Amino acid sequence: MKEDIQEVHVRLGDRSYPILIGTDLWEALAEQMAAILKPRRVVVISDTQVGPLYEGFLDKVFSQRNWKTSFHRMPAGEENKNLGSLNRLYQEILDAGCDRRTPVVALGGGVPGDTAGFAAATLLRGLPLVQVPTTLLAMVDSSVGGKTGVDMPQGKNLVGAFHQPALVVISIDTLDTLPVREIRAGMAEVIKYGIIRDETFFRSLEQDRVDAGDLQPDRLQRIIARCCEIKAEVVSQDERESGLREILNFGHTVGHAIEAATAYGAYLHGEAVSIGMVVECAIAHHKNLVSDRVLDELRDLLSRNQLPVRVPDISTDRIWTLMHADKKAREGKIRMVLPDRIGSVKTVEGLEQIDLEKAWQACKVD
Repeated sequence: MKEDIQEVHVRLGDRSYPILIGTDLWEALAEQMAAILKPRRVVVISDTQVGPLYEGFLDKVFSQRNWKTSFHRMPAGEENKNLGSLNRLYQEILDAGCDRRTPVVALGGGVPGDTAGFAAATLLRGLPLVQVPTTLLAMVDSSVGGKTGVDMPQGKNLVGAFHQPALVVISIDTLDTLPVREIRAGMAEVIKYGIIRDETFFRSLEQDRVDAGDLQPDRLQRIIARCCEIKAEVVSQDERESGLREILNFGHTVGHAIEAATAYGAYLHGEAVSIGMVVECAIAHHKNLVSDRVLDELRDLLSRNQLPVRVPDISTDRIWTLMHADKKAREGKIRMVLPDRIGSVKTVEGLEQIDLEKAWQACKVD
């Protein structure tokens, strides 16, 4: 394997798996799949944007090993992460002649990753899964940890399952073809890790004085590796989100509500999470959990990465209603991950609509 590859491990007993991080990792992907899965047939699921860019690399390294490979593309965009797309994938995978040993390779961002992952989790009662993320957001978040699923009109990821991959391969050169808006959106999840778990990491991000789209590859690789280390540590301790793993949802309770309220069309996921983190930090400030300095530092770092920090023109009644569809809600009560300082968060129960309304009002200006 290449010498410059960084390796992070998610430790889950006999379901542990490596995350490989480096550049031009197509051959390393095939080597690891051969060692771990020994496939004869492979199913690759991507979308209409990513497939044309990278399917050829997979076809080459898989063909060299005489693996029968079928390629499947779903329509690009969050609005297509639904049961209709999932059903079409079921039909195509079955028609391709797969069996329970056939690995599903999820190639792309969070949409094909989540959808292909759920297909792998449920088809034939479970197929091996390999995640090959090509967006910054998917590299640092959705490809690691085993959460899979699709959206419903009532909210995001409401139909899903935990299904850990056998392998995650992050080839950061795929970011070269990513629009800068997508890279900036991924930085929202990067910044989140600093807020929830690592103040030193947060401060290092403050010291990066260039646009996220201009970060050098070696710096990007270190950033991605640190995010994966944090997520691997959390998932290894709490795979099914019964406690500690909830901290990864900071910004997502409000963020998911914003995405649903705008029909998944106005904001990229990271952009909605950016606004969500600011609102949730403002709620923490309203409840005297953090100082205004923490809120200002978070808002400033997000703004410097060209991420939105102002709330959209949506009523708080609508957001409050959608927040009740959040998977962390219990018995109709909102539960939210809130910061108590940079590098530390906690889950707060019993929030009231007035808490949201005051924070929302405070976030109407930059």
